[in-house]
Amino acid sequence: MFSAVLDNRRFRSWGGQILLLGGLLALLAWLVANTVTNLDARGIRVGFDFLWRTANFPISESVVPYDPSDTFLWAYVTGLGNTLAISLLAILLSTALGLVVGLARRSKHPLTAGVAGVFVTTTRNMPLIVHLLFWYAVATTALPAPRQAYNPVPGVFLSLRGFYIPSLNLDDGAVALLCLVSAGVLIAVIFGRRILSTFGLKARHPFLSLIALVMLFAIVLGLTLQPTAEISFPEMKGFNFAGGLRLSPEFAALMLGLVIYTSAFIGEIIRGGIDAVSLGQWEAGRAIGLSERHTLTKIIIPQALRVIIPPMTSQYLSTVKNTTLALAVGYPELGLVVGTVINQTGQAIESIALLLGIFLTISIAVSLFMNWYNAHVALVEAR
Repeated sequence: MFSAVLDNRRFRSWGGQILLLGGLLALLAWLVANTVTNLDARGIRVGFDFLWRTANFPISESVVPYDPSDTFLWAYVTGLGNTLAISLLAILLSTALGLVVGLARRSKHPLTAGVAGVFVTTTRNMPLIVHLLFWYAVATTALPAPRQAYNPVPGVFLSLRGFYIPSLNLDDGAVALLCLVSAGVLIAVIFGRRILSTFGLKARHPFLSLIALVMLFAIVLGLTLQPTAEISFPEMKGFNFAGGLRLSPEFAALMLGLVIYTSAFIGEIIRGGIDAVSLGQWEAGRAIGLSERHTLTKIIIPQALRVIIPPMTSQYLSTVKNTTLALAVGYPELGLVVGTVINQTGQAIESIALLLGIFLTISIAVSLFMNWYNAHVALVEAR
């Protein structure tokens, strides 16, 4: 009986996996228990109750309001907001620049193709940290003092203190209206056709129809809320500029480094995807009288997306994780905030666990979105 059970292939397969999983869980439990015991022996408290204590340290710049009197939890939220803002901006800008680089690499003009090739080869063969330190050195040493700041256009100033541009100050009503309109447009773009079909409506341009309804709703809501907005221009006061929107040298160096570095990889991904489409598709476009631009946008790129999206997803994930290198130039993203919290509280294990969990969540979210878009493109092409 026992030998018959052992001879069963399914039992051996499942039994081996269960034993391996049990061994891993036992090892993890032992590591946790041993770590807690050693920390208790050294008088180090274990737990997440420190998150509700006052942070008592400043964060130089943030996309959400922050004060040193806020809790460590809100400091984490502030660092997360900076990380998300950097990641989104870097992905959008590097994709746009990467498209230009990828098309330039395929140019029939030798100078354009050569410059793009040198850019890609040079950029991809230098570590990202070198890019960041180079642009930080340029931003903090090569630019003039505030009183001698460059003024390329009225209201825009560039100095070693940062990049100053006019800003739009919105009250609470204007912010609420902007958020509602943005959400409405996003829903119209993604779910427009499905929403109209649910109500039995048909439209030649469902997205535009729903966006028009969103704008009508925005006008009615604007008349109700009566939002106010004003433009603030930077001006010299004392030893520095006041008013307007300031982009710090740390932020500028980080964005320049990330965007330039990532765009070189994205450019190669786009070039490879376009080259993967057969030459017959180009000839078909010319045969029906399409220009090169229309052939590219209407025929080639929709087919190339099937090749482009999978490696592009990996590149987007790498961009999100590369934001942790912002600590090299002193920009307070999540990694730098976590390091500061560890120095303040000594809760290293909890802080690192939160950091890992947050980045894992962001990466999964990016992967899910890109997989959804990949499936959406595939379905459109199948139809």
